[in-house]
Amino acid sequence: MDFIDELRNFASTVAKRKDAVTTEDATKTALVLPFFKLLGYDIFDPMEFVPEFTADVGTKKGEKVDYAIMVDGKPVILVECKKHGEALGKHSAQLFRYFGTTTAKFAILTDGVMYKFYTDLNEQNKMDLEPFLVFNVLDIPEHLVDELRRFAKTTLDIDTAYFAAVELKHTNKIKDFLEAMRTEPSENFVKYLMDEISAGTKTQTAIEKFRPIVKKSYNQYINDQIHKTLKNAMRSGVDTEVTQQPEPIQEPITQEAEAQTLTHDELEAFSIVRSILREMCDVGRLYTRFAKSYISVLLDDNKNKRVCRFWFKGKQKYITIPDEERNPVRYDISSLNDIYSYADLLKEACNRHIVRGEFEEKDEDEVSE
Repeated sequence: MDFIDELRNFASTVAKRKDAVTTEDATKTALVLPFFKLLGYDIFDPMEFVPEFTADVGTKKGEKVDYAIMVDGKPVILVECKKHGEALGKHSAQLFRYFGTTTAKFAILTDGVMYKFYTDLNEQNKMDLEPFLVFNVLDIPEHLVDELRRFAKTTLDIDTAYFAAVELKHTNKIKDFLEAMRTEPSENFVKYLMDEISAGTKTQTAIEKFRPIVKKSYNQYINDQIHKTLKNAMRSGVDTEVTQQPEPIQEPITQEAEAQTLTHDELEAFSIVRSILREMCDVGRLYTRFAKSYISVLLDDNKNKRVCRFWFKGKQKYITIPDEERNPVRYDISSLNDIYSYADLLKEACNRHIVRGEFEEKDEDEVSE
């Protein structure tokens, strides 16, 4: 079985077990140890996988990290576990202290579902405050599978993994920068482009006038690439046609027609949702579907896996996001940037589909305030 298939099978197991996990010890036993077993480690060999590894900090003696992966008798990866569902951010400082007292080159913080990988890219022997690799084990994007494979026992090479971490860190920062420039181009970015295309003298007034042109051009370029991808997918037969009967107020259309009729605001809104959800799932799993009054964003192009809907046809733009009971809740927006304010709600809606699967959806009319 391929590594990616093993990960998918493991994700299914975690999805079934996680709601029954209520303590840190249960998290370790039911979720974390099976993950490292999948990576090929002998979790019962104390010379390879050491539980309660001592990492004394200064005058504090007896400080212990949950697990240490050993190579040639020395720790190379520290693993700190927290109860499933517990916020991990507040615990990175604890792992930071442990890291500086050992020879470990990597550290992992996990609640059995979310995994954060750290190293010392900024200052040697001092753990970075930001992880270079973050993923949800229930839905690991395919482009991160090879990154994770580097930490499997049979392929573990600390130097190679470290250099890969450098590249991944820079890749993530570049992607974040490009997303920020797409949303709100900085003055330096605008000035750079003005230089590149010889757009004239870079006075403050000229820069402010050129800024919306940069933003519009950037987004049109992304939209063009989305159109091109959809059309190529149609030609290659990658995407299948919608076969279900149209619902009373919905008029599903083919992806090819969709690519031709999405408005600029709808495409940009879709791009924003993709950027919000990219750490949770492969954005290639997100699709749009048309109805008379709105555009649905669906996981796996499945009408029963709705993440949100854009209502841009009237004077007042708004989006609807299903709540815990799967009822649509309306959120008015004055600009597309307001969508970022609902990032947590969008992530929760998407995660419910990843964890629970599809649900039968009712028709949605105009949602009252």
